[in-house]
Amino acid sequence: MARARRALIEAAWAYRHPAKVSAHIQQRIDHLPKALQDLGWKAQVRLCKRFRRLVARGKHPNGAVTAVARELIAFMWAIAKEVPLPA
Repeated sequence: MARARRALIEAAWAYRHPAKVSAHIQQRIDHLPKALQDLGWKAQVRLCKRFRRLVARGKHPNGAVTAVARELIAFMWAIAKEVPLPA
């Protein structure tokens, strides 16, 4: 459990940077369905904005990252629900 929590927190630190899709990432997501791409972009924009707004409100960056990590796992769950199970 601690490893998963740490991995989520480390991943959430990436959302302190502005939302963008690099050329490398674009190549990786080109084969995905449009619905998944849209959900991923929605998560990217929302989580980046959430981090900035929490820090601007005076929250400590560590607390902001924890809040972003909680929302990140919710988006991961939503994406997992969209992907069909292999037969």
